[in-house]
Amino acid sequence: MKSISRHKITILSALSLVLTVAATSGVAGGIKSKEGDFSRGAQAWVDNCSRCHNPRDPKEFRDDLWRPIVYHMRVRGGLTGQQTRDILKFLQGSN
Repeated sequence: MKSISRHKITILSALSLVLTVAATSGVAGGIKSKEGDFSRGAQAWVDNCSRCHNPRDPKEFRDDLWRPIVYHMRVRGGLTGQQTRDILKFLQGSN
């Protein structure tokens, strides 16, 4: 009886350790980076912005003007926070 309890405790401890490592490394729950990514932003910009209108030339607005535009379109276009950061990185990096 004691060996079964020790065995269960060992398994539960190992599972807990694996879940803790996965959660802190970004594997669990699909955690993405907080910073924008230029290449993902370029793809998200094409995939999302062209659904409703012709995408604008990134040079059409200065970097400081793209931020409120992109955050406004996040609400209008139903973008995730990561997609928004990626698109902003792309637009500002293309200026």
